[in-house]
Amino acid sequence: MEIPATQQYAIGIDIGGTNTVYGLVDRRGHISYRGATSTKKHEKIEDYLEELYESLMPTIEQAGGVEYIKGIGIGAPNGNFYTGSIEYAPNLQWKGVIRLVDMVKAKFGLPAALTNDANAAAVGEMTYGAARGMKEFIMITLGTGVGSGIVVNGQLVYGHDGFAGELGHNIIIPGGRKHWATGFEGSLEAYASATGVRLTALEMLEKNPETPSIMRNYTPDELDSRLVYDCAIQGDELAVEVYNYTGKILGMALANFVMFSSPQSIILFGGLTKAGDLIFKPTKDAMEENLLPIFRNKVAIIPSELKEADAAILGASALVWELP
Repeated sequence: MEIPATQQYAIGIDIGGTNTVYGLVDRRGHISYRGATSTKKHEKIEDYLEELYESLMPTIEQAGGVEYIKGIGIGAPNGNFYTGSIEYAPNLQWKGVIRLVDMVKAKFGLPAALTNDANAAAVGEMTYGAARGMKEFIMITLGTGVGSGIVVNGQLVYGHDGFAGELGHNIIIPGGRKHWATGFEGSLEAYASATGVRLTALEMLEKNPETPSIMRNYTPDELDSRLVYDCAIQGDELAVEVYNYTGKILGMALANFVMFSSPQSIILFGGLTKAGDLIFKPTKDAMEENLLPIFRNKVAIIPSELKEADAAILGASALVWELP
């Protein structure tokens, strides 16, 4: 019996370095079931998949059985859409090439698709969020790192090998701040991530010893991007300057990206966007300043419409609706 498309569900699984979240999602983006497990719990990928299977099968049965499930979408670090493999992910304990899609298909008996977490976020935004109806946009995720998904003519840009779109590792300031993991000097992620905001705050406190700041009430270990925000909204001069500087770097980078693909919009997602105009205004100003006249005042910078708690599951699940 063929199940009508309106009655079908997708399973979305987001594999993070620490935790995995998963859920059952309908075509409107309603999550009817969600769960979580530790990604680090199992040394063997087979044991990890067994736990996911045991957790999800009762829910699949409640939905009517596997015939009501269109497929499984997975977002993961270094997830390759073309090969269906996680390839040499530095923050996962399963090393080398993990042929995850083949393993999931065999385990669940369902179609499956995989991409990296930032690309999944872009697909989720296009399916359920602020990019509905858009064919040209760039999704930038501003969290612990900086991820990105580029959509051109309604399609994600994967490149010839499946790894296109690593905008966070573009060098924005040659010879600049050394990245803590890659060793690159001056990449966007070193400045515009939550980690980068913390490092900028510590640098500004050191370089301006005479400037009063609430941030001085915290030790370097205590100071994080959330505390920088808390200080900024209290009017702390240095904390506000941290956001101005971060926005300037991000805006310069976005100008480069605009001149590359001329998107309709740039959608910002993640913890840093909660700072609102503190980050959006200097970012927009710097982007416009660094654009050729033919690109100016054409590209909106807008916040994601996906709830942060739901975005990972929704993004992964959205891959399913593209399956044949």
